[in-house]
Amino acid sequence: MSDDRIRATYLIETPLDPARVADVMAGEQSSGTFTRVHGETDALRARTRATVERIEELEPASTPSLPNSWLGRQGRAGPWRRARIDIAYPTANVGANLPTLAATVAGNLFDLGEVTGMRLESLRVPPRYRALFDRPAQGVPGTRRLTGVAEGPLVGSIIKPNVGLSPDETAALVAQLCDAGLDFIKDDEICADPAHAPLAKRVPAVMAAVRAHQDRTGKRVMVAFNITDETDAMLRHADLVAREGGTCVMASLNWCGFSALQTLRRSTGLALHGHRNGFGALSRAPLLGIGFDAYQALWRLAGVDHMHVHGLQGKFAQADEEVVESARACLQPLADGADDAVMPAFSSGQWAGTVPATWAAVRNPDLLFMSGGGVMAHPDGPAAGVASIRQAWEAVQAGETLADAARSRPELARALAFFGAKA
Repeated sequence: MSDDRIRATYLIETPLDPARVADVMAGEQSSGTFTRVHGETDALRARTRATVERIEELEPASTPSLPNSWLGRQGRAGPWRRARIDIAYPTANVGANLPTLAATVAGNLFDLGEVTGMRLESLRVPPRYRALFDRPAQGVPGTRRLTGVAEGPLVGSIIKPNVGLSPDETAALVAQLCDAGLDFIKDDEICADPAHAPLAKRVPAVMAAVRAHQDRTGKRVMVAFNITDETDAMLRHADLVAREGGTCVMASLNWCGFSALQTLRRSTGLALHGHRNGFGALSRAPLLGIGFDAYQALWRLAGVDHMHVHGLQGKFAQADEEVVESARACLQPLADGADDAVMPAFSSGQWAGTVPATWAAVRNPDLLFMSGGGVMAHPDGPAAGVASIRQAWEAVQAGETLADAARSRPELARALAFFGAKA
């Protein structure tokens, strides 16, 4: 790839010639429109026009994936041709401007009349362009340092109930989870600054429990406080967390936006836990939206440290293959030579029994393995739930089956009997 080009890969569907559509896409998102206009000189086009680098035609479809009035007015019918297209954009068109980068690679393309399907699959940037944006402040090594977990997966949980607990009740639950042996605890995405437990009271209460646990054991548990809000409020919340000795904050990426996350990143050295809730609206339709590979690239340019990828054999709709590809993408550099991996966060229906599939697929311990019910609902209590997950990870990394490991590990045996019956 040229050192001054951003490369995006798309999956399209159209009744037209894919090469013609690719040319329309390249023009629409750079120097052109549907026809050449005044001032659009050959020199300008040579300098600023996006270029089509590859077209791979795929099997056509018998019906269109999306409605399209523009094609209907022209009486266009199938076959509905599908193709994978690579387009390269000059970095000078965009500059160090993340919202405009997103508008360039994922803007009006979704509304083009020529297509009945449009999906941004991946995004690659050159090293010099990557250097213009923020890197994770903590990433994998910083998260390990802050939690004191030098090797193996970090075991985490989510505060449940999601909402309703007072600051003191939340702190008591956090104390219980710290004593259970967790490395990481996070707020749920729907609990940020509620009236019954505002962050101004919840953060000091929770951090008092975390500090007390650290004083007793030497272990500092990382708590990801959900500070999702308007930008100025998030900055205030992050300052409060830092003053109280916290190490991590969480934000709902899709609802805060790129600019807010960039501002937050540049204002704090806390780990930023990126929660992707709402991503399904962007990704679940096979021929519409944004795939996780492109999605995580954009958010990593904002400087997040952790990215949610859901979980294997979990409760959500994503196929296991998509979860695995998402985790691997987080651990790969965004550009050649970039040391900017972020820690993938596995969650949603995770428990000791989903550990073998996770290890077999990823084969990398640099991850957050978060379990809500798998910890809190263990029949022998949260400490046994945490122990069962750690025992499962020890077993799979040693090449041992869970059934064999459970013979000498009662917490794991109870988890397999209890949760396995519900699976």
